[in-house]
Amino acid sequence: MKEAEKKMRLQRLGMASVIGLQAFCALVFIWEIVVSVLGLPFNLVPWSLFELVEIGAAVGLLLGIIVGGMVLRNTARRAEAAETRLRAASREFMELLEERFLEWGLTPAERDVALFAFKGLSTAEIAGMRNTSEGTVKAQTAAIYRKASVSGRAQLMSVIIEDLLMDETQPSPFRQAAE
Repeated sequence: MKEAEKKMRLQRLGMASVIGLQAFCALVFIWEIVVSVLGLPFNLVPWSLFELVEIGAAVGLLLGIIVGGMVLRNTARRAEAAETRLRAASREFMELLEERFLEWGLTPAERDVALFAFKGLSTAEIAGMRNTSEGTVKAQTAAIYRKASVSGRAQLMSVIIEDLLMDETQPSPFRQAAE
């Protein structure tokens, strides 16, 4: 088993133990309240033993608060690290797009259309966003595909995704298919 999996399993076991302890503690306190409210005899265990159980329950609840805080802090750190990585990946993606746009010789209008296409907008939506006709957008997308040596939007996206994932020294099967 991998080290990370062992660590996760141990963390889950620890959390389950703390939750179980907290549940037991809550039951102890609920039992005391029920006995008190209903006036039931409290002779099941000696008073001194019950007081020790109550102290243990209170300590268990405090441990739950401490462990819960640690888990929350760890989760916040992970979320922050994930956001940082996502921002870095987004910057790298935009840099890659800019490199390809320069390499392909796209005009500013074609760059806008290509970005909207990458965002998944339809031709009509792109035309609406740019206040142009659908015919203009179609002509611009055709120019983009020609300049990028691809046959359509799916291949254009594949080329960029492939650039993110593959070594640049390897030939692109998408570009070869379009040529």
